[in-house]
Amino acid sequence: MKITILGCSGGIGGALRTTSMLLDDDVLIDAGTGVGDLDFEAMSRIDHVFITHAHLDHIACLPLLIDSVARHRDTPITVHALEATIASLKHHIFNWEIWPDFTRIPDTERPYMRYQAIEVGGSVDLGGRKITALPASHTVPALGYHFDSGQGSLVFSGDTTVNDVFWEAVNHIRNLRYLIIETAFSDHDCPIAVASKHLCPSMLEEELRKMASAPEVFITHLKPGDSDVTMREVEKRAAAYQPRMLANGDVFEI
Repeated sequence: MKITILGCSGGIGGALRTTSMLLDDDVLIDAGTGVGDLDFEAMSRIDHVFITHAHLDHIACLPLLIDSVARHRDTPITVHALEATIASLKHHIFNWEIWPDFTRIPDTERPYMRYQAIEVGGSVDLGGRKITALPASHTVPALGYHFDSGQGSLVFSGDTTVNDVFWEAVNHIRNLRYLIIETAFSDHDCPIAVASKHLCPSMLEEELRKMASAPEVFITHLKPGDSDVTMREVEKRAAAYQPRMLANGDVFEI
């Protein structure tokens, strides 16, 4: 399994792209603005999209992706998400006002898109690639994901705050190589992190202490304009874990 980072910022500007990852060449994890850097052929190969939650920075390119490539595909793109996230997409995005309902185009028998609900703890096996939904704690129903090739695993926290249940699940993974975890705000903005259910460096430090294994740790979702300050705080507070800033184009093989 190869996971390529298409976008990992908490905002946009210049080269910054919001959250999206490409698993091999046919699976997206979230569909933030990083998807827009894929060419048409690459987008056409995407069969599955796993959504962590319905916030715009994680779904912004999903409507445009489907609209761009669906007419040139033989099968619908499957969107995997919590039932609550699917309900939000139906009600707020694919509602014929913001964007067409692609589960009904060209018709319900041959749709461009279909939904597949997933629950926390549920897994999808795509040709030996196991994708398991992990618990996240955010302002809306949300997930993280565990990707397991059998030889190694990568965990993506999604957007989340302090969450003991997440660590209980992570600590059962015996082949964990990589952890990608969010830290959106600096400690100066800790009240904003708490209110918006994100992490800041002091909170991250406490969360990482709950981890039983020692994977390589990468930090995602840093806010534009504050990323350097936040990352310096992360490196100081969580030095024992040798955290690194996630970057567009990073590739993880498991």
